[in-house]
Amino acid sequence: MLTVSSTSGRWERLVHQATMFLEADVTALRLGGRDVTGYRSPDNPALWIRDHADTLRAGVFFRADVWSAVEAFVRTQGRDGRIFDYATTKPTPTQRENWETWVRIPVEADVEYRLVSAAHLAWQATGALPSDLLSALDAALTYTRTDPERWDEAHGLVKRAYTVDTWDFDHSRAHAEGRAPWLNFQLNDDTLWGIGHADNSGFVFACERLADLYEAAGKAERAAFWRAEGQGVRVRANALLWNGRFYRHFHFLVPPPASIDGIDTDEQLSLSVPAAHPRGLASGEQGRAIVDEYRRRAAEGRSFAPWWGIDPAFPAGFFGEDAIVPGAYCNGGIMPLVGGDLARTAFATGREAFGVETLTTYADLVAQSGETYLWYFPDGTASSVDTSTSPEATPTDGWGTSAMLLGLVEGLAGVKDLGAGFGHVRLSPRWTASGEDDADVHVAYEASGAAFGYAYRHDRVAQTITLHIDGNAEVALNVLLPEGTTTARVRCDDRAVETTLHREDLSPYAQASVTVGGRATVEVVYG
Repeated sequence: MLTVSSTSGRWERLVHQATMFLEADVTALRLGGRDVTGYRSPDNPALWIRDHADTLRAGVFFRADVWSAVEAFVRTQGRDGRIFDYATTKPTPTQRENWETWVRIPVEADVEYRLVSAAHLAWQATGALPSDLLSALDAALTYTRTDPERWDEAHGLVKRAYTVDTWDFDHSRAHAEGRAPWLNFQLNDDTLWGIGHADNSGFVFACERLADLYEAAGKAERAAFWRAEGQGVRVRANALLWNGRFYRHFHFLVPPPASIDGIDTDEQLSLSVPAAHPRGLASGEQGRAIVDEYRRRAAEGRSFAPWWGIDPAFPAGFFGEDAIVPGAYCNGGIMPLVGGDLARTAFATGREAFGVETLTTYADLVAQSGETYLWYFPDGTASSVDTSTSPEATPTDGWGTSAMLLGLVEGLAGVKDLGAGFGHVRLSPRWTASGEDDADVHVAYEASGAAFGYAYRHDRVAQTITLHIDGNAEVALNVLLPEGTTTARVRCDDRAVETTLHREDLSPYAQASVTVGGRATVEVVYG
């Protein structure tokens, strides 16, 4: 369950529409003799672990079944630890047989960390930790960091073929030499190997999440091991890929092909750059630099929103498919999944106004059409069967919807579960950035009923923000205050609480720690 209401009324409408979008994206399959439900891809009816894992970030508020998809991918895990990309029982246009089909796309290097993310979300929503889960997740990440097709030993980083960020087809020597007439998904002698930031930020994130699970199971030694692994990748990836403003799209491990001549590869912003901060690869200072780069490019007015799959885009036909022109699909198309991560990073790094602007753009977009797509052309035209490589795409894109909802819940409303079942919460209400003085927020996991909520009231005359909190949690308060604030003090149920006035860049926050056992009233007085 998720409800967010405020003075403007905009966020209630967005949550209502998002609820319908996500419900339409639930898919049910019979896999291995068991019923499995999960979130389908927005452009394919199959159950992909990457789409499911990302959509589940908000889906945990609406779906009781959070485990069956995770368990299905674990049951089919290879002996080497690898995970399949997707499963389907629907025949392709050239088939009549409704086989149970499991597929691994060879160029993909992000599958294993997606499984860890989905499992961690399921644990948060239920508090359950299946006995065989940890060994499977450990094996998955171990496969990533040891298999020669996934790991570059010289750099100590995840490697992949020359794809657009985390996407599933590459540009190879065969494309460069005119020998590949269509999309390529295979690893072969023509593969152009390199290191991208997306796989490595995802690996850092997964290491931390797996460590969380090990700690919950009382296995501190293995938790420490994975935290150290994640920290090592964080240091090495930043040294190799950070250019001072954002993460470079791709570091070639082989001589770059002549086909990239004329493409300003050093300036390419790719779709997972905004995710680097919430995943833990980028620091707060780096996150601000990333947001500022998007703001700078947005001011150029080249698209209705700066949520590019990649910018600047590759030439038409670069990947062997004529439909993937600049501004289409992941090749510079405008993707809400990018905007959601950009909003979260903006809210967390002192760029709250840009976070509100991002969410508002999306809320207005879906309110006007009642639809949401995986990608749009830069002028705002939605993708279609004629312009897309995915004729089975739906107007209910759960991937972008979930990203935007997370921007709303964790960013503007400011509720982040730091453990499981909302037992440890960071509460960072940022309604001051939206100009709204009244808001009510309630989040609950459908699987367990564990919930957390608050009512927010801002009295500008009295210079007081009051929070009526419902939940059972250790709460790390981080309340955004009006610009120019120089003092702040916090009281919880009429008791003074030690308070720190913190600045995220120029944005003032009142920080304190409180314990809520059912209900509590927190008052923040600022001056």
